[in-house]
Amino acid sequence: MTETQTQRPVTNRRAIAAATIGNALEWFDLAAYALMAAYIGKTFFPGGNAAVQLLQAYAVFGITFLIRPLGGLVLGAYADRHGRKKALVLTIRLMVLGTLLLAIVPGYATIGVLAPIGVIVARLLQGFAAGGEFGAATAFLIERDDRRKGFLGSFQFASQGFATLLSAGFAAGLTAVLPDAAMTAWGWRIPFVFGLLIGPVGYYIRRHVDEAPLAEPESSTIRELFRHQWGGLLIAGGALVVSTSLNFILQSLPAFAIKTLGLDDSLSFVALVITGVVLTLGTPVAGWLADRHGRIRLMVTAAALIGVSAVPLYLWVTSSPSFLTLTAAMTILGLLKAAYFGALPSVMADAFPARTRATGLSFGYNTTVGVFGGFTPTIAAALVATTGSPVSPGYYLVLTACLSVAALTVAHRHRGIS
Repeated sequence: MTETQTQRPVTNRRAIAAATIGNALEWFDLAAYALMAAYIGKTFFPGGNAAVQLLQAYAVFGITFLIRPLGGLVLGAYADRHGRKKALVLTIRLMVLGTLLLAIVPGYATIGVLAPIGVIVARLLQGFAAGGEFGAATAFLIERDDRRKGFLGSFQFASQGFATLLSAGFAAGLTAVLPDAAMTAWGWRIPFVFGLLIGPVGYYIRRHVDEAPLAEPESSTIRELFRHQWGGLLIAGGALVVSTSLNFILQSLPAFAIKTLGLDDSLSFVALVITGVVLTLGTPVAGWLADRHGRIRLMVTAAALIGVSAVPLYLWVTSSPSFLTLTAAMTILGLLKAAYFGALPSVMADAFPARTRATGLSFGYNTTVGVFGGFTPTIAAALVATTGSPVSPGYYLVLTACLSVAALTVAHRHRGIS
């Protein structure tokens, strides 16, 4: 075994830690906001209607996703021109600043209209930083070893499962221990304070990791992307659609179970904790399998099963509401998501040439997440309210599964991605 081969596993482990910790912080904050939305709505939006306050909090959750494509273009182009490592250091600085603001801004009762403005500013800052995170981190991972890019790229999304696990654990523990008044007054801020502790660790690791191999910088990255790479953007975004919508459906299911089905708060969040374990452990396994048996084949199968099972699982949970049925349904969806998740980052990366990879990944990822992710909880709630059927979000998943299967088919037949 050569010295380079001996050093590669160590280098890869450092790269995985550096790339995923920032992504974990990003998704921890996103998940924590979604799970704490009811308390955030009471704190920052006036009025006594809890349903309206929850919708306002979710609206802020969705609106801040609109800035992510801009962050993707700016920070993705920075990564393509100046290196993945420099971009990753910058994004985690911005993310921590937004988390700090969200953790400390006083409520509406204290500073009036400045309170919701402060929340919006914090979310916009986090959204801009998160916009550049995915592209730079994914390129940083997969460019280290072409033979294992499915496995290495999978840690980008495995970190999202770990973030879901952490955030759901906080939600379950806090709602079990603290009364509603304490949760509204200060308890909901605890996850964001914890997020501040992750930031410096991630910053240190990113500062001291080796840079990924970098292609010849493209002087006009954004222009090149929009002139010649629309096909790559459509393939990457289309492949991401079902994964993104399912991710936010899973995060909103506990609130759905509590508000609509009358299940216990803490037990509903425990179901999400179990799903987080499945995603954290299952995603790298799926990436490893994809490197050996074909990425597109595994993803198409998983997407088709998501589409076929979505409505029956919703029917099961709503007709027999209990902790066990909720947990079983979320576990099944979590397993299917992990199977799809594992190979997704590397497939999206292969849709772009190396010289514009970070920009293309960042813009494609964040545009799709903004449309099919940020507003998914609002869409799901609106579908239930409009149709009167608690099963209606399942049909939304069927639609997104069909879109992703179409994108993967095009990627295989016209781009040779396998």
